[in-house]
Amino acid sequence: MRDIVTLACTECKRRNYSTTKNKKKTTERLEFSKFCRFCRKHTPHKESK
Repeated sequence: MRDIVTLACTECKRRNYSTTKNKKKTTERLEFSKFCRFCRKHTPHKESK
C-alpha cells in the first residue's frame, strides 16, 4: 500500500529527500518544511514525480 515518493525543494527544485506515503489515505501531494543543503536553509519541500 505504501509507495516511495521523492520530495523536491520549492526554491532550487532539487530532489533532496525520499519518504513513503499511503496513497489511499493521502491522495494530495505531501509538503514538509525541511533543510535544503543546496540553499543552506529550511525551505518547503513538495512531493514530485
